[in-house]
This record gives sequence, structure tokens and C-alpha cells, in this order.
Amino acid sequence: MPNTFADPTGLPSHATSLRPVLETVSIEGGRETSGRGIAEEVAVAIELDGVGFAVMMATPHDLEDFVVGLLLAEGEIAGADDLSSIDFAALDIGMIVRVDRLRPDPVAVMERMRPRTTDSACGLCGRDSLDRALMPLPQVTARSHADAGALFAAAGALRDHQPLNRATGAVHAAALAAPDGTILLVREDVGRHNAFDKLIGAMARGGIGWDGGFALLSSRCSFELVDKAVRADCPLLATISAPTSLALERAAAAGLTLATLVRSDTLTLQLCPASAPGLVA
Repeated sequence: MPNTFADPTGLPSHATSLRPVLETVSIEGGRETSGRGIAEEVAVAIELDGVGFAVMMATPHDLEDFVVGLLLAEGEIAGADDLSSIDFAALDIGMIVRVDRLRPDPVAVMERMRPRTTDSACGLCGRDSLDRALMPLPQVTARSHADAGALFAAAGALRDHQPLNRATGAVHAAALAAPDGTILLVREDVGRHNAFDKLIGAMARGGIGWDGGFALLSSRCSFELVDKAVRADCPLLATISAPTSLALERAAAAGLTLATLVRSDTLTLQLCPASAPGLVA
């Protein structure tokens, strides 16, 4: 087993591990052996109201945020206040998170439980019903006051808010940005969906709203991320990479403005004018 180390940025010791056996080879033929931070990816088994609900592959920190965000996205809770307890148990093969709601409904959990283990890149996460996977979304009611300059500013600053990715080069980030592009809150994970769940969960646990701002993700814009954004009433979703066709369709139907291929100087918009007036010009 690799030795864990505490990142100087203050990351939890289990967020990265030290692998001193890696060798870097350059095009000129040079070779260098050194330690490098490797992002941890572990199995996280979630039990809801005493019933096995899901097994996710995730970076094992900010797990309370992750669980709350995931349950919000799945419609199992309406807010963090719906939970009575979250308990953790570390095993040699992963983590168990036991979650209890104030009003348990184990029968309903059994009906909706995920039927298989998922990897960190999976967005459907074991849903066996296409009808449920593509069920109609609610309409976005929040409004963003960000303009294009705010998106450029946030994109240019995101790297400075990714300590785990700087240490490992292997994780995604999800950020809450203010209307002027100032990055207010970031969560990181090996899975882009997990990172967004962590951000949404952290906002719910902290009573933080979008307040005219937007979400910025260091990933492509897939339909699962659009669905999470809409269910969190996010008014504007910005991603570093391109969107898929289904992401565009789902966002348009729900009134979610998308900004994709966001760089520090360019971006591509699918506009829902009512949700982002500052981007209309």
C-alpha cells in the first residue's frame, strides 16, 4: 500500500497518496524517477435508511457534501435538513456511508436502489429505466447576473482553486462563481459528476444560494450534469469542454443557459435569455 501524505495546501491526508516508483521520460531521452501525488479513487458504499442504495467510485474527502448532493440529485431529499445522521466507516476495501432521513422510507429506497457498482465517470449510475433517466425536468427559476467577462474571469482563475488537481493532474473541479466571476466555493473529485454533487451538497449544507452567480465545471457538458444543474436550480452552467446533443436539448427544455468551451477569452453559448440577461448583449 502507498504511504499517504498531507498536502501542504491543507488537503486531507487521504486525498492523495505518494507513489515514488513513477518514472518520467522526456522526448530527449531523459529519465527521472520521483514521487508524485496520485488521486485516490475508492469504492464508497452508500446505505440509505438501512438499505444499500449505491456504490460509487470517488475521491474520499468531502463525503458529506457528496452524499447530500447525490441524494438531492436523485430526488431522495429536498434539502440537507431532511437528514438525521450521516455516519462513516472505513474498511480496507473502501468506505461505507450510512445515511438516515428524518422520515425513513426503506421500501421506496428498495424500489429505486441502484442495481450495480458504478465507476467515477458514470452519469446514469445504474439506473435501469430509460423513462426515469430521461424524465422531464423542472423549469429553472433562479437567474444569473453574470456577463461574458465574469465567465472569462472565472475560467482564468479556476486552476488556482484546484489544489488536488495541481498535486495529481487527475481530478475534476466544480466551482460556484459570483456574478462578477469571483470563485466562491470549489469541490474536487476524480469523477466530474461527483465533483458537482459535492459542490451542490456543500451549498445545501451551508445554506448557500446561487445569488445571481453560476456553476463552472472542468469537464465536458453531458446531459447528467445538465440534469443536476437544473434540479439544483442553477441558472447558468459553464463547462470547459463541449456539450453533447442531449445536454443541449435538456438544457433548452428546462430554461438553463449553457456556456461551453469556456476559456479565459472565448466561449460558446446556448442562451435562454430570461435566465442570463447579462449574456444577451
